Amino acid sequence: MSNPAEAGPHDRLAVRAQGPLAWLGEARHLGLVVALVLLAIVGLVTKPENFATTSNLVSILSLAATIGVITVGATFVIIGGGIDLSVGATMALASVWATTLATQAYGPVVMAICAILVGTGTGLVNGLLIAYGRLVPFIATLAMLVAARGLAQRMSDRKTQIIQPDNGAIVDLSTTRLLGVPLLVYIFALVVVLGWILLNRTTFGRRTYAVGGNPEAARLAGINVRRHTMLLYALSGLCCGIAAILIMARTTTGSSTHGDLYELDAIAAVIIGGTLLTGGRGTIIGSILGLLIFTLITNLFILNGLNTSDQLIAKGLIIVVAVLLQRRNLKERAP
Repeated sequence: MSNPAEAGPHDRLAVRAQGPLAWLGEARHLGLVVALVLLAIVGLVTKPENFATTSNLVSILSLAATIGVITVGATFVIIGGGIDLSVGATMALASVWATTLATQAYGPVVMAICAILVGTGTGLVNGLLIAYGRLVPFIATLAMLVAARGLAQRMSDRKTQIIQPDNGAIVDLSTTRLLGVPLLVYIFALVVVLGWILLNRTTFGRRTYAVGGNPEAARLAGINVRRHTMLLYALSGLCCGIAAILIMARTTTGSSTHGDLYELDAIAAVIIGGTLLTGGRGTIIGSILGLLIFTLITNLFILNGLNTSDQLIAKGLIIVVAVLLQRRNLKERAP
């Protein structure tokens, strides 16, 4: 007999996921694909000489890669009924810690391991505070946002830390290309694939949907809700650590300013992708499509020389519309 707490939205999604193109059957995914096509058309019409160039497309993918890895972790947290506002600051802290002279003295492998450990450790602290300290996720991760950013500033003395020439292997992730695409984009793709498998093909994924959909039912079914919640935030921190490596490769630096407002982009991408803010429903594919929409919007604003403040206003309006549509759909489905 199947676990009742592990049934529900995930099972329906799993049925739909049969077959490599089954996700296209999701109405919200089709809507996101249409939105991407429309944005591409806008780019071709407004800046045909710049938008469709290879360099611009690679630039879009490179920008999406860093935020995209964070978005994968954010998807798990939000499906599990939580929220993580500290992802940008966590990434900044990991990048600063990994680029101190003391860390760089041990070489690029240790730098990468350091970034991952710092990110995972920070996420684990969030998880412990929320799952066992009973803090509200919003408050716990907001406090971590401030603390992690402050610690990064203290460690770096508010200065940008340059990756030394001896550690060029980190930078090579951005400069080395395979089939014309930087290696960091392949790392992003690997994280997305692994995230999709974890969410859709493992017990961990089923429990994530169960915990987000009905924590009490999940507990009665034998799921350790506290431990699972802690692991979700640790997973988010792990993704922040990987993202720190990618941004170090792109910028050749570690800085306390890295990841500013990345929490906005990641959470917005997850919401636009169809994940419920209340938890229990969502997909990795939807989140990545939402991310690509935001990245394309950013690219179009840059190409057309539009003000950054206008870009933030547009993103804010998109988030509001996405949440309103979610509420409307929930009301329509209610008995």
